[in-house]
Amino acid sequence: MSPTPKFYPPIICLITDGTITNENFAIRSESVLALIRTAVDARISLIQIREKALSAKNLVRLTREVVDLARGSVTKILVNDRADIAAAAGADGVHLTESSLPADVVRSAFPDLVIGVSTHSASSIIVGADRGADFALFGPVFATPGKERAQGLQALTDACLAAPGFPVLAIGGVDETNYKQVLAAGSAGFAAIRFLNSVERLIAIGSGLTSDGP
Repeated sequence: MSPTPKFYPPIICLITDGTITNENFAIRSESVLALIRTAVDARISLIQIREKALSAKNLVRLTREVVDLARGSVTKILVNDRADIAAAAGADGVHLTESSLPADVVRSAFPDLVIGVSTHSASSIIVGADRGADFALFGPVFATPGKERAQGLQALTDACLAAPGFPVLAIGGVDETNYKQVLAAGSAGFAAIRFLNSVERLIAIGSGLTSDGP
């Protein structure tokens, strides 16, 4: 098993918005790379490449460019679901959904990858920790346009207490109005798509990020 990765606290995870396709790759990837360059400069802990519409060839190509941007920084690069592509492109890790292979199976094949898992209950947090994941995303904590049924802050607290010492990140509706609430609830950090897919917000976070939090 790879050693538990060290993250700049709090753990902040930018998830790309999934708008790159094979047809718009040349233009749209440039915008995403500019965003990621800003995120790296802002010392964002994790960047998850979540571009489901891309062919394997283009996903490898994009990931390699992102890896080059992050080289030598504190930012770790993860690929959504595709451990094989993460390894081939030199990324730091993979993020697994609940429909992905279990973390221990992925770990056996790719022992050096950082592994994150998506969870929706305290029991799934325990499973992820027991199977050797490095961290979990838990949510949705707040309502989002696509997921109106929120888990809430108490459920987040319960999830964080389910596996002491195991990093749990809040996801779902987290933004500038409530991220302090999820940190106060016990989460090790947060992940976001809409909130963090903004150069202006990333610059603001980078300006205010200290070892004590944003």
